[in-house]
Amino acid sequence: MSFKEYKTHVEMGDTVILYLNIKNIHAITVTEEVKNKKGNMVPNIFQTVYGALKVKDLVGMKYGSQVQMTRGWAFALHPTPELWTLTLPHRTQILYTPDISIVLTQLELRPGSVVCEAGTGSGSLSHAILRTIAPTGHLHTFDFHEQRSRLAAEEFSAHGVGDYVTARHRDVCGEGFDLDSVADAVFLDLPRPYDAVPFAKQALKKSGGRICSFSPCIEQVQKTCDSLRKHGFTELQTLECLQREFQVRKSVMSVFDLSQPPTDGSADGDERPSKKAAMEERPREVLTGIPLTTMPGHTGFLTFATLPPVMTSAT
Repeated sequence: MSFKEYKTHVEMGDTVILYLNIKNIHAITVTEEVKNKKGNMVPNIFQTVYGALKVKDLVGMKYGSQVQMTRGWAFALHPTPELWTLTLPHRTQILYTPDISIVLTQLELRPGSVVCEAGTGSGSLSHAILRTIAPTGHLHTFDFHEQRSRLAAEEFSAHGVGDYVTARHRDVCGEGFDLDSVADAVFLDLPRPYDAVPFAKQALKKSGGRICSFSPCIEQVQKTCDSLRKHGFTELQTLECLQREFQVRKSVMSVFDLSQPPTDGSADGDERPSKKAAMEERPREVLTGIPLTTMPGHTGFLTFATLPPVMTSAT
């Protein structure tokens, strides 16, 4: 239950992020025993590249502490939505932190907000939303796949945030959200988000709200925008977040000496160096930022829109 609030020490039942290195991070649940593939309960021993860890030994340890193992050590970190995104069990493709940060900002979420999410998937975005709207907000999250919805609900409960979320098995494109004028924001991650737009409008409050649709294909974006305009949404905007990595390196560059402009050295008695020699005589080491030649490409388009408040005539 360590996602609900920050704690200083590990307790039984907590989810702990075991950090070995930047490419080797694991989320483990602190229990004395686990069920093996045969269905039998066995001691909970977690195997890593640095050796074995008796998970129950984490109890009482301070978060951030170094954990000694048989062939090395790791850090026991307090879980956050960002770390959970890197370590969660993938049931679907997920949103990562760069996209999530834009979604939370553009939907104008804050403590107390009510949000509708379809679909739940692996719960990556859900955990970030819950941290943002807690402790007085609520998340209604839907998935058409029954098992995914059930597993997500079990995770929310195990992480101590079950009171802030309602996870339901439902096809919102065909059946709607079954909610009327309760949400401040709606997020759609669906194959046909344009079919869910009228139901999203119904779920949003009469005072208006924001909507976001995540789609990998531009054709989905075009149809969604047409549906949003048709149902009265305004301020349509589509964004794409591409993360570009720069490597800092030291490079040696030849510096041209402007104090004595070089010649080609062909004139009689002219002993000045040629242009090439002058540049090579004065090498200088400089610090440069070089973009990688390969980088992760397109993930998806984020389309945002606003539902204006319903204007009622004064009585």
